[in-house]
Amino acid sequence: MPSGSNGQSTGAGALLAILRDGHARTRAELAQLTGLSRSTVSQRLDGLIDHRWVVAGDGAISSGGRPAAVFAFNGSAHVVLAADLGATHARLAVLDLGMTVLAEQAVELPIDEGPERTLEFVAAAFEESLAGLGHDPAAVCGVGVGLPGPVEHASGRPVNPPIMPGWDGFCVPEWLGARLGGGRRTGPPPVLVDNDVNIMALGEHWAARPAVDHLIFIKIGTGIGCGIISGRRLHRGAQGAAGDVGHIRVPASDAPCRCGNSGCLEAIAGGASMAAALRAAGVEARGSRDVVALMRAGDLRATRLVRQAGREVGAVMASIVNFFNPSVIVLGGDIAEAGEQVLAGVRETIYSRSLPLATQHLGIRASELGDRAGVIGAAVMVVEHVLAPEAIDRAVT
Repeated sequence: MPSGSNGQSTGAGALLAILRDGHARTRAELAQLTGLSRSTVSQRLDGLIDHRWVVAGDGAISSGGRPAAVFAFNGSAHVVLAADLGATHARLAVLDLGMTVLAEQAVELPIDEGPERTLEFVAAAFEESLAGLGHDPAAVCGVGVGLPGPVEHASGRPVNPPIMPGWDGFCVPEWLGARLGGGRRTGPPPVLVDNDVNIMALGEHWAARPAVDHLIFIKIGTGIGCGIISGRRLHRGAQGAAGDVGHIRVPASDAPCRCGNSGCLEAIAGGASMAAALRAAGVEARGSRDVVALMRAGDLRATRLVRQAGREVGAVMASIVNFFNPSVIVLGGDIAEAGEQVLAGVRETIYSRSLPLATQHLGIRASELGDRAGVIGAAVMVVEHVLAPEAIDRAVT
């Protein structure tokens, strides 16, 4: 890949990366930033303009002579499809490359209905949204999907997901790509798949704390999971299994877990386990959202369960804090909607059991994006893949 005098990549993708900061630039500014000649910058810009990644700006900059033309990133050049699939609900969105949400819907969609039926609904909903926006399939540059179970990110295949019967090893990218690729002369769009907590971490980091180097996102919903941002990048681990804190064993418990083991954190602090405890006490509760609704209505049993769940999650996270030393912990998922009750429980045990140096500047807060964190993160995953400098270089060349 071409490099400038500053040693950095200076292909067309590098110019686009500069322009993505939202500031229109002249050829002279781009030449100064990259160390390239004006003629080379012009050549790179021509390629980006031909592919609609860049447009001429509305204004011009004058330094006393003839005003210089300015160029800007074209965020409306293409659209991204994003799906955050949970155990019982899904959120689907269409976004442009500037991360503006153009269409969005939240639906009840049980993941245990199997991959074909679930993904057929997702694909049909995307097609309906695109038609409503006046876009054809060629406008789609990529699809991002979050699933509520372990995912091998490189292949996009779920691996032994406990609550997703029929999904094990199913090739989501191949199926969705073929379903959404009809009418595209360039072939199917890239489909990226990841664990739902990972995309939530990406979304929260991008939208709320982009300057934070080390962030942990904890989802407390039907189950419990953790997304890890390290050095401003998502850490997936060797096979994509990093952050599966829901199946860390809690020493004082032998409660059976749906993973087949006993004593897992999820088995005592997940929304499904709390709902089951309430049903055993004669209170109607089908899932985590019912638990929160009961707590908000003043049910003392639900309130105690949520507060204790926060303590149990905090006890596991205290070890993570000592090991990883994040600067921010963000709580999301249905149970996090309980607000201060769950936050107080998490803070109580983390601050009492973690090293003072690790908690000296630690922030623990609720998600700022709420239930939109997943679709925003899925779109971020796609945009960063599609607009990576090497990908742009290949496309333009």
